[in-house]
Amino acid sequence: MNTVQETQRPSSAELDAADPLAAQREAFYTPGGGQLAAYLDGNSLGRPLKATARNLAAFVEDAWGSRLIRGWDEQWMDEPTTVGDRIGEVTLGAAAGQVTVGDSTSVMLYKLIRAAVDAQPGRDEIVVDRDNFPTDRFIIEGIAAEKGATIRWIASNPASGVRTSDLEGLLSERTAVVVLSHVAYRSGFMADAQAITAMVKDSGALMLWDLCHSVGSVPLQLDAWGVDLAVGCTYKYLNGGPGSPAFAYVNAARQDALQQPIWGWMGAENPFGMTDRYTPAQGIRRFITGTPPVLAMQPLKDMLELIASVGMDAVREKSVKLTEHAAALAEEMLVPLGAEIVSPRDTAERGSHITVDHPLFGDVTRKLWEQGVIPDFRPPHGLRIGLSPLSTGYEELELGITAIRDALAELL
Repeated sequence: MNTVQETQRPSSAELDAADPLAAQREAFYTPGGGQLAAYLDGNSLGRPLKATARNLAAFVEDAWGSRLIRGWDEQWMDEPTTVGDRIGEVTLGAAAGQVTVGDSTSVMLYKLIRAAVDAQPGRDEIVVDRDNFPTDRFIIEGIAAEKGATIRWIASNPASGVRTSDLEGLLSERTAVVVLSHVAYRSGFMADAQAITAMVKDSGALMLWDLCHSVGSVPLQLDAWGVDLAVGCTYKYLNGGPGSPAFAYVNAARQDALQQPIWGWMGAENPFGMTDRYTPAQGIRRFITGTPPVLAMQPLKDMLELIASVGMDAVREKSVKLTEHAAALAEEMLVPLGAEIVSPRDTAERGSHITVDHPLFGDVTRKLWEQGVIPDFRPPHGLRIGLSPLSTGYEELELGITAIRDALAELL
């Protein structure tokens, strides 16, 4: 009689031993004194690179300390677009001249959404899902109030995310812009950006993607997908540090038709002309407002080079394996204690984090942080396990989920 043997999944140690990106973990700073046992929150704040400490010190001594104001003429005036081009090349699938760096995510969202609404007279509706990140929804509510626009809310399933079917009946000749997160902050669901973008553009509206939870962990092809607009932060998978500036992508075909609403001297045609009237710069520079945060851009440059050295496809392959391992460990250790995995099980629909729900996870997270095990909690019950592929190992992941299990068991 033939028997089918159950396939034994590799252990965490075996996965680490076979990991082609394992050596990259040495590039990241690790605190001493037992402060960190397992970091499972790379989707909120990336760990610093060792090179960043050296490069920041060198920047203070040389570019800033020695060159002083000359630095603006020598390099810094172009830093927002130079760094933007590198983000576009390494992580976004975007040709040069379409990305700029400088404001917070909220400000960038305001600029691009408002510009999209202003550019389309007669189109007075903004489409967004109710489970989108709060800042996206709040910014849209504010713009709707300013412009007298109508918000069309997508009532999608938070666990399964926004699909093309959710947009049916919402798009019309009145739709100005659709704003969605490519990877949902709560569940990790990854939307079909190409299909949704095509659907939105067929309606005559503009498509804006929030890339905060996908840039640096999921390969993107904004140009090939025909995306109009995108915004993303740089402190998660791009490891720019707390409060590092966001970026804006504006497709070259849309730049001349859009006028961003926060006029500032750095976005003017002649910043040092001290002219009486504002005339926007040509190209992507017109989406800059004030003096760019040059110092804050330096750390993310280090991470971009590390990503470029291995390639986004390799990053994605590691991300898929990590989240698969996380889901298997959660199924084994947490589900028997009453937890529920609420992230997609299909890897094609999942970014680089998984979310597990349990009513006690708020208390569990507080206990774990005291032990140097750092997951992330999102109300009401979600514990996010965020896995930054270049800095996270499989044994570290298992240690963290084991600690989650033990802390939960103590509270039951």
